[in-house]
Amino acid sequence: MQIRPLGNTGIEVSRLCLGTMTFGEQNSEAEAHEQLDRAVAFGINFIDTAEMYPVPPKADTQGLTEAYIGSWLKRHGSRDDVIIATKAAGPGLAHIRGGPRLTREHIHRAIDDSLTRLQTDYVDLYQLHWPDRNTNFFGKLGYVPEEEEEFTPLEDTLSALKELVDAGKVRAIGLSNETPWGVMRCLRLADTLGVPRVASVQNPYNLLNRSFEVGLAEIAHRENVGLLAYSPLGFGVLSGKYLDGARPPKARLTLYERFQRYTSDVAEEATRAYVQIAREHGLDPAQMALAYVNSRPFLTSNIIGATTMEQLESNLSSEFLRLDHDVLDAIEAVHKRLPNPCP
Repeated sequence: MQIRPLGNTGIEVSRLCLGTMTFGEQNSEAEAHEQLDRAVAFGINFIDTAEMYPVPPKADTQGLTEAYIGSWLKRHGSRDDVIIATKAAGPGLAHIRGGPRLTREHIHRAIDDSLTRLQTDYVDLYQLHWPDRNTNFFGKLGYVPEEEEEFTPLEDTLSALKELVDAGKVRAIGLSNETPWGVMRCLRLADTLGVPRVASVQNPYNLLNRSFEVGLAEIAHRENVGLLAYSPLGFGVLSGKYLDGARPPKARLTLYERFQRYTSDVAEEATRAYVQIAREHGLDPAQMALAYVNSRPFLTSNIIGATTMEQLESNLSSEFLRLDHDVLDAIEAVHKRLPNPCP
């Protein structure tokens, strides 16, 4: 397992990170523990979660993911052997604190609740799940300013995060679903206000959505704020299992209509082309898609997720796959023809 630095923090994380947003919805506590045991045995030391998980977000399940990780940590016994990342929710979910914001009060309440559920005194990486301002994220395109926008200034949020770092509750901070402006603004504030410097940005990145390469990739390289890539399989679409309208039992797109980001006609056309490349070269389509993400120079860690142990084993195997020039050239040809069908 490759180990990579998390920004300038001195923390080192595995190139594969175990994503956990299915824990508490599609996966039971026992299944969650089985996945965690296998991931750690394989060499993964990085586990990503969030206060709003599992998904789809609901009041009656909110926090279960962190609680399952917490019960595993208690049983595991070696807290310092793993790097735990969680996130504070941004605006829009009324069942969390009556509507979460990234204010000082909310930030402090959020971390204390997360630490209780995780049964730990600290988290290694604390991330802002999405911005507390009007901007583009979760696939939104076409930025339109709001004349009377209500938002929490980044100065206030970062100052609150500094308090958490100073108190020993958080080792490092990161962003998620963030724009180039947001990342650079946070970096500037770190220089001018003395608040913690962001170490990473967790954004979507996969063969159907390479928008990170526009703007953010250069920032990742020049500012040492690497990508934590989520949805590297596009909700499982890039495995090819949903082609031609197929809806396998218990699969995410079968169970939840809300997940439509990677299901357009042009997305299916691109997916079919990528699956064909894999099959022509004797590769598993999902492993090829993950190996492509693994190979990107701006990547810090690739967040894999699974609902079955068979899926997890397949995803883990992507760590050993190196794509040759013929495969990479074929992927680039498809991307040139059908660029970013799912931003």
